[in-house]
Amino acid sequence: MSEAPKTPPRLILASSSPYRRELLERLRIPFDAVSPDIDETPLAGETPESTAVRLSIAKARAAAERIGDDGIGALVIGSDQVATFDGQQIGKPGTHAKAVAQLQAMRGRSVEFHSALCLFDSRTGHAQSADIVTRVRFRRYSDAQIETYLRAETPYDCAGSAKAEGLGIALLEAIESDDPTALIGLPLIALTGMLANAGFPVLEAA
Repeated sequence: MSEAPKTPPRLILASSSPYRRELLERLRIPFDAVSPDIDETPLAGETPESTAVRLSIAKARAAAERIGDDGIGALVIGSDQVATFDGQQIGKPGTHAKAVAQLQAMRGRSVEFHSALCLFDSRTGHAQSADIVTRVRFRRYSDAQIETYLRAETPYDCAGSAKAEGLGIALLEAIESDDPTALIGLPLIALTGMLANAGFPVLEAA
C-alpha cells in the first residue's frame, strides 16, 4: 500500500513590504504575508552584515511564532536590508528633508547594500541564511534632479532613498551584484536555492 502524499509546507513571507511581496510573486507559488513586528535597531558595534542577517532571522522566527503550529509546518522567509556609506549604516529616510540629505551626500559616490535573507523551517527549526552584497555607484546629479525624483517617487521607505525599481534607476551609474533582485529587497536567486534545499523546488511547485 502506497503512502499518502505529504502535505507541502505553507510558504510565509515575514514582511509587510509591498516590494518584497511583488518580488516573491515572480516565483508564481502561493504564499501568505505576515508582519513580523520586531525592533530593527542595530546593536552597538554591530557590522552592517551582522545587522542585516540578524534581523532577517529574527523576522522569520517572529512570523513563525505568530502563525503558530497548524500541523503542517511552514517555510518562513525573512529579509532585511542595510545600506552603508562612509562606514556608517544609512536607513530609510522617512522624511523629504532626510531623503534630500542622503542623496546629496551620495552623489558621485558608492554605497553598499547588504540584503540578508533567511529561510526558517518551522518543521525542523533549521534556518538557512545569506547576505548578498550590492555595490551601487551614484551619478553626479543636481539638487533640482533630486527634487524631481523625490516628488515623483516619494521613496521615504527605501534605504538610501534610491528606488532602483522605479525612477531611482536614473540616479545610478552602475550596479554590481550577483542577484539583480537583491537591491529591491528580496534576493530571489538565493531564495530559490534555499527553497530547493528545504525540499520545495520552485519549478516543480509551479
